[in-house]
Amino acid sequence: MPHPSKVVAGVEVVPLCDAVGPMGPSLRRPLDETFLGASPEDWAGLDTAGWTLHFHCYLLRTPDDRLILVDTGIGGTDSPAASWAPVPGRLGAELAAAGAGPADVDVVVLTHLHSDHASGSVTAGAPAFPNARYVIQQDELDWVGGPVLERVVHPLRDHLQVVSGPAALTGDVEVLPTPGHTPGHQSVRVGPLVLSGDAVLHPVQLANPAVTYAHDEDPELAATTRKALLERVRAQNGLIGTGHFPEPFTELS
Repeated sequence: MPHPSKVVAGVEVVPLCDAVGPMGPSLRRPLDETFLGASPEDWAGLDTAGWTLHFHCYLLRTPDDRLILVDTGIGGTDSPAASWAPVPGRLGAELAAAGAGPADVDVVVLTHLHSDHASGSVTAGAPAFPNARYVIQQDELDWVGGPVLERVVHPLRDHLQVVSGPAALTGDVEVLPTPGHTPGHQSVRVGPLVLSGDAVLHPVQLANPAVTYAHDEDPELAATTRKALLERVRAQNGLIGTGHFPEPFTELS
């Protein structure tokens, strides 16, 4: 079942847990080699034995009854994420438990084109959400390659809404560029809530936003983006909805 939802700025935000598990052996590293520059004080109170990822997507129900899905998870056993993530994902079951089906989704926002956030966009070579437009930053499309380009982006080519910079979706919901983890990474703002994708990957980065991640495309830019994002949310006494924390929502103040 989905985690409990929150209503923010009139929008119901439903976290959907697509999967739980560690990275595969080819990507697994000790935490101090995965998150770089953290001090013992930064790690205080956190589990340092290993990193179990929770793969969260989010369903937004707007006041005008539109459905916006943020990220599509790891996909099936044949997805580009299958080499390292705990496939198959259970996004379909989570959506059903939230009272929605694939054909009901009006908009899909892909925070970025890493395989664990975008692979569920396609099923059997066709868009998994056939009535939706898929919102992605131009910088992300310019960067992506390999299996995600071939097996995810190409089947979506007639369904893409490509944006450059901030873009309003509906009411108080907008996408915001948050680059660094990937060149065209974007987050979704819903009032004082920001669905941050992989701009914030681990709670240690709340203690110290300068802590970098071994798989960031541009670690320095990612740290700068993260610091600005967290400062903005804290100034509003807001929330972040993260992609990989154990709990989907984290209050910041």
